Amino acid sequence: MIQEKENFPLTNWEIVSVNPVDKNWIWKDLFCFWGVSVQTIIFFSLIASFYLLYDINILIVLAGSVIAAFLVYIFSNLIGKPSQKYGLPFPVILRTSIGGNGSRYVALLRGIVGIFMFGVQTFFISKSIGYLIRVVIFIIDNNLLDQNTFLIFFMGINIIDGIAFLITLLIQYFLFSRGKYFLKSFINFSAYFVYFGLILFLIIILSENFNEISNLLKSYSNMENIIAKKNIFPLITIVGTMFSYFSIMIVNYGDYSRYVKNDKELNLGNLSLILNLIIFSFLSVLIVLGADIILSKKMIQAEQLLTNPTDIIGKMNNTFLTIVALLFILFASLSTNLIANYIPSQNVLLNLIPKNLSLKSSGLVIILIGFFIGIFWLPVLSKVGILSLVDTFGAFLGPIFGIMISEHYLIKNKNLIIKDIFSSKKNSAYYYTNGWHYKGLYSLIIGFIFSASTIWNPQLNFLHSFSWMIGAFVSCITYYLLVSK
Repeated sequence: MIQEKENFPLTNWEIVSVNPVDKNWIWKDLFCFWGVSVQTIIFFSLIASFYLLYDINILIVLAGSVIAAFLVYIFSNLIGKPSQKYGLPFPVILRTSIGGNGSRYVALLRGIVGIFMFGVQTFFISKSIGYLIRVVIFIIDNNLLDQNTFLIFFMGINIIDGIAFLITLLIQYFLFSRGKYFLKSFINFSAYFVYFGLILFLIIILSENFNEISNLLKSYSNMENIIAKKNIFPLITIVGTMFSYFSIMIVNYGDYSRYVKNDKELNLGNLSLILNLIIFSFLSVLIVLGADIILSKKMIQAEQLLTNPTDIIGKMNNTFLTIVALLFILFASLSTNLIANYIPSQNVLLNLIPKNLSLKSSGLVIILIGFFIGIFWLPVLSKVGILSLVDTFGAFLGPIFGIMISEHYLIKNKNLIIKDIFSSKKNSAYYYTNGWHYKGLYSLIIGFIFSASTIWNPQLNFLHSFSWMIGAFVSCITYYLLVSK
């Protein structure tokens, strides 16, 4: 009997079903995962700004944040359960709705966003390392930084920043290519370490400024009726903004849920996002208020309340405090870059070229591309509006989610054929037409049109925060109507 040959390779040992022994993540591990996702400078500034800078009822901010977190919980459960059950990452699950061959290229859209943001994030992480290098040089010889060698710039980067950037890339490759066991430990350590740092800073601040912080917090507290008509638009805005922040990680959440022990742990772990959000919000607000009081006592003027941690550190003018704070920021930034950009991009590359890539070689590809993105970010990429293009690629993520959910829950009733998901033979269930499911592709494009219109149509820009959900809903319905016939 002549066996039919595979038309294209789909199997890589890094993206096959997880060994049951390795499905050992529990809710505490997911608590750390979501903890890492909120422990960023961007989210710190975002949440502190909502509570303190804008004239919004604090209950509205809390309610909007919790609603957004609950939406993320629902969507993460939907996309995460197939991966938890079958032990498969996002790009492999995508094969069921777009085809084995189609998923290699459609999933690449998530990879493009991930690799680009990895390079940009690496550039900004390197700034912390560059500052630490400068502190060390200054301690050794405070005149050394005035040497001409350190004042020569190329592509907007001097020798210290260049060295810091290369060190950042090497650190990430060394840490991130060590396998799933180390990565889990790194995520857990980073989450607890950063929370420890925030709590430590808060204790130091409260120990000398408790009464002032309490009084200042009361002055910002607006506890009026939250169901008033004027609060509806601010509530919707906060929900959309907060959901938009987390949306990039939802579509590939299966990359992590595949390691979760069981469905119960997945539910509890995803609910912990709400707990993380409340804890981080509390710490952020109090630290910002405390820092403002300390700066006022030192007669240091600021135009407005500082909500960016790096701005606060810069105003403190305390070398020891700055070094310690930068270490915490460094861990927070590295772990966020890992879960939001590196791992999703790596799984996408392994799915794209499964026969030739490994964990280390795919990591090298990410590092190499990230190097060029980081080098050209300041002089070129940041000035040509490329973020709008990346945002456009991101408009595919909601529609991708929509077709995956429609296929798994509405069409196939939660069933998946494991033996066919890695097969490119013509008689396999997910071969479709030369490995492409055209109905899935049509649904994806239609959803993308609706999603991207909130970016490129000025009259629909007010819906931009909801573009992910709009695209997901449209593609989900379109896919169901096309395929269920």
